[in-house]
Amino acid sequence: MRTGGEVLADLLVRQGVETVFGVPGESYLALLDALYDKKDRIRTVMARHEGGAAFMAAAHGKLTGRPGICMVTRGPGATNAAIGVHTAVQDSSPMILIVGQVSRSNRDRESFQEIDYRCFFGDVAKWAIEIIDPDRIPELVGRAFHCAVSGRPGPVVLAFPEDVLQAATRATIPSLPLAPVLSEPGDEILSRTCSVLETAQRPLILVGGNNWSDRGRRALREFAESNLIPVVVGFRCQDLIDNFSHAYAGDAGFGMSPHVVQLIERADVVLAVGTRFDEVTTRGFTLFSCPDAGQKIVHVHASDRELGKIVAPTLAIQAMPDAFFSSLGQRRFDRRMQWKEWFEKASPGHESGLDSHPSTRGVDLTTVVKWLAESLPEDAILTNGAGNFAIWPARYFPLGDRGRLLAPQCGAMGYGLPAAIAAKLSYPERDVVCFAGDGDFLMTGQELGTAVQHELSPIVVICNNGMYGTIRMHQERQYPGRVQGTEIQSPDFVALGKAYGAFAERIQKTDEFPAAFRRAQQSGRAALLELIIDPEAIAPGETLSGIRARNSVSPTM
Repeated sequence: MRTGGEVLADLLVRQGVETVFGVPGESYLALLDALYDKKDRIRTVMARHEGGAAFMAAAHGKLTGRPGICMVTRGPGATNAAIGVHTAVQDSSPMILIVGQVSRSNRDRESFQEIDYRCFFGDVAKWAIEIIDPDRIPELVGRAFHCAVSGRPGPVVLAFPEDVLQAATRATIPSLPLAPVLSEPGDEILSRTCSVLETAQRPLILVGGNNWSDRGRRALREFAESNLIPVVVGFRCQDLIDNFSHAYAGDAGFGMSPHVVQLIERADVVLAVGTRFDEVTTRGFTLFSCPDAGQKIVHVHASDRELGKIVAPTLAIQAMPDAFFSSLGQRRFDRRMQWKEWFEKASPGHESGLDSHPSTRGVDLTTVVKWLAESLPEDAILTNGAGNFAIWPARYFPLGDRGRLLAPQCGAMGYGLPAAIAAKLSYPERDVVCFAGDGDFLMTGQELGTAVQHELSPIVVICNNGMYGTIRMHQERQYPGRVQGTEIQSPDFVALGKAYGAFAERIQKTDEFPAAFRRAQQSGRAALLELIIDPEAIAPGETLSGIRARNSVSPTM
């Protein structure tokens, strides 16, 4: 006989879990106690806030392809963690949120911190359930892992009443972990795909999603290069293909370049793999008419629920991206030489869209990002939260074959630092750099303490312009001369970083950055570099003054 908490801990070990994130709570003390005996197998990382812990788990799932595990207590703990669940579902990241719940005997009385988690997370998570029978813990936990990684990956919520984790049970541990369902295309489907592509005058590959392996990325690149088909990546999916490849034509994200828009509009056949045709990638659902796109669309996705949801495809294929491109990779099209001119114009157009006007006050972010792109090793991992500052690394830091990007497709502020912590835990030997805005960092900046406590050394680059820049930009455009609510009075970031035990420096001139970054690397500690950014430089090639001039309204500072 063992407790439900001990069974759950054994199941995590059996599923290959090596790290769990969370914030401790009295409602799942029995699980914490069981994990005490698993210290040699599972590392427990306790964050400063449940939102930070949930971001860490979501980022872990995105980076590794295995469910990130987050443990939180009932009520406020679970609601704080909801931001990570929402991020995981829009990122298609496998994640399992374990929530302590009030005892079974106190349910449905609005007990202290009681919430019906099936209702609360029902519209966000892939699956949410409360396990009320300790004997069924192995069955339902196994199903949770299966659900999180199969089809379109995503978050699962498991609520455990406190007395279920404490109760004795004879439940046994399965001999093998559950494996995800892997869907592969058959020869007939591949032949039909090729038939559609053979009709193209201007073919385009559009990729997205999050269940890609290194093998799948390489197969995509080889197929695109061999057949002279340009590749556009979806919002914050730049690491799906080597950005130095001649096939890479740019990203369909915020601030989409006119060149990428034109490529998508002019393509007559689009091979869309892994993408959901989400709002950002489709430029507000305008680049592809719904449901008839007016182009031939071959849509490949691991989940049948995504096929035909937004755009009616010419051919719908349920398959994993890896399996699809690995199967298709050796095929060569007779017409590929006819696509050569279209292919060659794709990359130069992308390159010409990267021009920016350097900032003359404060630190020029374009120069900083370009220096980092040239200086960091090819396997560096970049993370960021949400804000206009993220446009610079997205535009000026090309990711090589081994580079990775952890960035929230739901636009959640505060994701960058927790994601950097998760990355360093998985790959302590790799350089991990987090880009954050001042407002963005303040959402989860306390997790710097988590990094220091666990002796992790991500480098956080804070772009401080004293405001919520994205909202300020929209405010200036839509409500000219009526600035309100977008100013930020920040703490002394350098003093804050040092108070946590991190290396910290403030940088006010562009040419000071390289030496400061090297010092941060050599410190061997978590590091915080505060860049003083000119508020005028609101986006690459865009200034607040320019916006006001177009609106012909004087500023109200």
